[in-house]
Amino acid sequence: MAKKILIMDTILRDAHQSHAATRMTTEQMIPILGQLDEIGYYSLEGWGGATFDSCMRYLNEDPWERLRTLKKYLKKTPIQMLLRGQNLLGYRNYADDLVDKVVEKSIENGIGVVRVFDALNDPRNIESSMRAIKKYGAGGKCVCEAAISYTTSPVHTLDYFVKLAKTYENMGADNICVKDMANLLLPFEAFELVTALKKELLPETKLHLHTHNTTGTGDMVNLMAIKAGVDIVDTALSPLANGTSQPATEPLVATLQGTEYDTGIDLKKLIPIAAHFKKVAADLEKDGALNPKVRQVDVNTLIYQVPGGMLSNLMNQLKKAGKEEKLSEVLAEVPNVRKDCGYPPLVTPSSQIVGTQAVMNIVMGERYKMVTKETKDLFAGKYGQLPMPVNEEIAEKVLKGDKRISYRPADDLEPEYDKLKEEVVAKGYYTQEEDVLSYASFPEVAENFFKWRKAKNEGVDSDMAKSGVYPV
Repeated sequence: MAKKILIMDTILRDAHQSHAATRMTTEQMIPILGQLDEIGYYSLEGWGGATFDSCMRYLNEDPWERLRTLKKYLKKTPIQMLLRGQNLLGYRNYADDLVDKVVEKSIENGIGVVRVFDALNDPRNIESSMRAIKKYGAGGKCVCEAAISYTTSPVHTLDYFVKLAKTYENMGADNICVKDMANLLLPFEAFELVTALKKELLPETKLHLHTHNTTGTGDMVNLMAIKAGVDIVDTALSPLANGTSQPATEPLVATLQGTEYDTGIDLKKLIPIAAHFKKVAADLEKDGALNPKVRQVDVNTLIYQVPGGMLSNLMNQLKKAGKEEKLSEVLAEVPNVRKDCGYPPLVTPSSQIVGTQAVMNIVMGERYKMVTKETKDLFAGKYGQLPMPVNEEIAEKVLKGDKRISYRPADDLEPEYDKLKEEVVAKGYYTQEEDVLSYASFPEVAENFFKWRKAKNEGVDSDMAKSGVYPV
């Protein structure tokens, strides 16, 4: 049945994360937020993912203050965030009390849609997050959107994705998102997947598609998904769209205009907003944060299933090792490592784990001669249940008799919040509960930011704070 298509625009988060290492500042956003709020988007993604780290590490911004600022200007449009399940806004598993507190404070400070996912698609790793979203977002205050990390492998079949979607729906998800982070979902497969999901999901459960345009198929993927009945698609305004980012907003709005799928968005209202972000993109490129190469089509993603960010990371690792000529060998090794450890989707943090191990296997000249702690933990089940059994021969070599677990990894974690709060208070940095959550996510980065903030507030040279010699 034909219907109006809803759009979530990623211009305030994933678009500049994908193109410019999340370097857009809050000040660059503020002048245009009022106009964005009038467009009629389903939501605007503005928080979570890497923004939390980048705000403190590179921009000297409090991520919580950014959220409050966005909420001040976005009075009509829900702010959406990306949450990594039990990994929250960082890269390790956090205790359930921290999960609860992060969700509580996110919603309290203005989040209206939480997209939560797990890199391995292990439902156990998002159950605490979903429970908290339903608790603090009750009464329509916040939408709980559970995301499936899309990938391809012998186990990632149509039945697998439908079953997982139903599991998330039964856990309380309001929306189900297909998160195609590497642009591996091809157009006709998108039609088939959306058709199957819409057939099985409840009528009131919205289906949301998130893809990129890394391989150049993103616009076609969105269009085929729309024909199959998807409810919401992700796009990015054109100055920071395409390539490793999302397909552009304006062409899709124009394509659907006057059809039964019309978004209801006025294309003319998007033009001045795009002009603003064109200037922002130019500034980011001038500052060296935006590399024009990220806007190009890269078919390596389809061949090796390596997302754009992961590819650049592999190249940097090889450059540091003085082995740049080994890139083709490393790319060929990535699928082998992924198979050895049970076909995890390649998204943070599994993409970094698999990629780094592939580099080590090639550079060392022997597979698994040297392994990282993260690789060991992945094989040991400490990131969650892998989609398929691991290669036992390799597992024995990697683990060397170390313990494996089959239960939820977070079950081993004691409550953390109170202890971390004591540390922040003792160091003289505590100004709000949110400071504890920033410190929990990135202790060293947060502490350096707190020093800078304290120096700024007390009129001390901020360079002194950055050097780490500021007295506390």
